[in-house]
Amino acid sequence: MFFRLFLILLIVPVVEIYLIIKVGQVIGGVATVAILLLMSLTGAWLIRHQGGRVLTQIRDELSQGRLPAAQLLDGALIFIGGVLLTTPGFFTDFLGIFFLVPSTRRFIKLWLGLWLQNKISRGGFVMRRHF
Repeated sequence: MFFRLFLILLIVPVVEIYLIIKVGQVIGGVATVAILLLMSLTGAWLIRHQGGRVLTQIRDELSQGRLPAAQLLDGALIFIGGVLLTTPGFFTDFLGIFFLVPSTRRFIKLWLGLWLQNKISRGGFVMRRHF
């Protein structure tokens, strides 16, 4: 687990720098910065719009006495998308918007459900306590 996290923290910035340099070579530095800013503003608007909608849905579910599990997962995915959008770069912006758009978020939720089901069926969630 630690090695995977280390690889992600090492590879993602290298990919971001590479993409920014390549895009900057093709369209110029000012246009590259403008696109990155536009992506961040679009992401901020999507976060505000989608996050507000999910909060309303959570409030409605709770007022009806139901557990808002799907809405809480949506909120977590929107949060992850927001964090990715605050990271400068094209790769993380693409992933962030992928997490924020409802139609693509459905695919992520489906994949997470299948992954979780597979983990549970194989006994992959075992709590270990180290004292």
